[in-house]
Amino acid sequence: MLIQILKSKIHRVTITQANVDYIGSITIDPILMKASNLIAGEKVQVLNLSNGERLETYVIEGEEKGQIGINGPAALKMSVGHVVIIVAYAMMENNLAKNFKPSIIFPDEHTNSISL
Repeated sequence: MLIQILKSKIHRVTITQANVDYIGSITIDPILMKASNLIAGEKVQVLNLSNGERLETYVIEGEEKGQIGINGPAALKMSVGHVVIIVAYAMMENNLAKNFKPSIIFPDEHTNSISL
């Protein structure tokens, strides 16, 4: 049996840009993507700590350090300055899931940077 478990988590980052006219997705700093084991195109949940909104979208790799961009219709629900949690899940066999360790990072929410 396959179960869905937490794979990746970026805990508390601040949205730095919002563009409702973009085609959709969330743009994430490539350093944060690597540290949290996220890849471009991966489905994520974005949990907004500022207003309680939750949504699903896919990842686009950013070009700027600290960049967290909310794009498309999601920009109507989340704004620059909002603090969010970004999570991704994986399907795996129950016996493998018991020992799986997710990639969880805790960036500075003011700069969206991490210490490597």
